[in-house]
Amino acid sequence: MKIAIFHNYLDNIGGAEIVALSLARGLKADLYTTNINKEKIIKMGFSDVLSRIYSIGKVPKIAPLKQQISFLKFAFLKKKGYDFYIIAGDWAMSGAFRNSPNMWYVHSPLNELWEFKDYIKKSLLAKWKISPYEAWVKFNRKLSLKFSKSVNIWVSNSSNTKKRILKYYNKEANVIYPPIQTDINNNQRNVDDGYFLSVNRLSSHKRIELQLKAFTKLKDQKLIIVGSYEKGVPQFEKYKEYLEKIKPENVTIYHWLENNHLKKLYNNCRAFITTSMNEDFGMSAVEALASGKAVIAPNEGGYRESIQKGCGILIDNINEDKIVKAVFQINKNLNIKSDYYRKACLLRAKEFDYSIFIKKIKKILLSYQR
Repeated sequence: MKIAIFHNYLDNIGGAEIVALSLARGLKADLYTTNINKEKIIKMGFSDVLSRIYSIGKVPKIAPLKQQISFLKFAFLKKKGYDFYIIAGDWAMSGAFRNSPNMWYVHSPLNELWEFKDYIKKSLLAKWKISPYEAWVKFNRKLSLKFSKSVNIWVSNSSNTKKRILKYYNKEANVIYPPIQTDINNNQRNVDDGYFLSVNRLSSHKRIELQLKAFTKLKDQKLIIVGSYEKGVPQFEKYKEYLEKIKPENVTIYHWLENNHLKKLYNNCRAFITTSMNEDFGMSAVEALASGKAVIAPNEGGYRESIQKGCGILIDNINEDKIVKAVFQINKNLNIKSDYYRKACLLRAKEFDYSIFIKKIKKILLSYQR
C-alpha cells in the first residue's frame, strides 16, 4: 500500500512527532506537515525519513494561530495517488475530510478544545476576557465534530485516550500503544550516576515546578530536566523563565539534546520523574522503563496503564512533598539492591516495543484493505 501520513507540525520533536516519524519509517510512507526542523529530525535519529517529509506550507509559531491555521490547511488538503491515509497529529485530523480511506491515531484528542479547556482558560488565558476563548473553542469543536465524521478507523494511544474519544466524539477506538525503542541499552553499560531525570516539553500542564520545588528540599540530590520548548512563543518563553527563576542549584535544565545524549542520560540516571497532568500516555516514562529505571509519576492518565507494580511509584494527588517522599523510597530500595527495579521495568517496556506497534498498525491496514 502507498501510504500518506498527516502530522500538524514537525518543528519541536516530542512524543507525538516520534510516533509520526516512526510510522513513516515502518510503513515507508510519505509524511505531510507544516513547519519542519530538519536538524532536530536528524538528531533524533530519523535522517532516513527526511527525504519523504513534505511541507504543505508554514504556520505561525504563536498559539492558537499555529493550531488554527494547521487545522484549516489540512481541511483543504487533498493528496491523490495514495491507497491509505494516516492522521498522526491531532490538529491534522481535518485531513480526513478530503482523504480516504483513513485512520486517525489519536493522541489527545484536541485537548485544547475538550479535556484541558477549563485548565487553559484558568491558567494560560487568565488575562483574556472569556468571550474570545469560548468563541474559539465553540467554533473549533463544531469543525472537529464535522471532520470526525470522515474518519474511517479510530485508534487511540491508550485506554485513557480511548475514554476521551468516546466521551467527546462518541466513537469506539482500538488501543495501540505508541512505539518505544526498547533496545535503548544495546551496547551500553547500565549504570547509576545518582541523578534523577525528567524529560518533557516545557508546558505548564507538565507541572515541572513541582519537581523544582521538591528538589529545593532535596539539596543533596540532583535532577536533570530535558525540556524542549518553542522559542519565540510567549507562553512557552514565560513558563521557561518562571522555571529558571525558581530552579535550585542542584537542578540542571537542558532545552534540547540529540538522541544519543538523551539515551545516555536515560541509561545513567538513578530513576525517572514526571509530573504531567492527566497525561494521554507518556512515552518518556516508558523510555525510562526501557533503560531499567524506576518511574515516579502521578497516579492519573496514561501512567496508570504503563507503570505497573515493581516499576516505580504512582502518587495520588501529587505535590512537592509527596515527590520528596517518593525519592526517599526509591533511594532506600536501590540502596538495598542496586537492580531493585531493573527486571520488572525491562519486562514491562518490551510490551511497548516499536516492532509490536508497527505489526498492529499493519494488521489494521491489511484488514481494511480486504
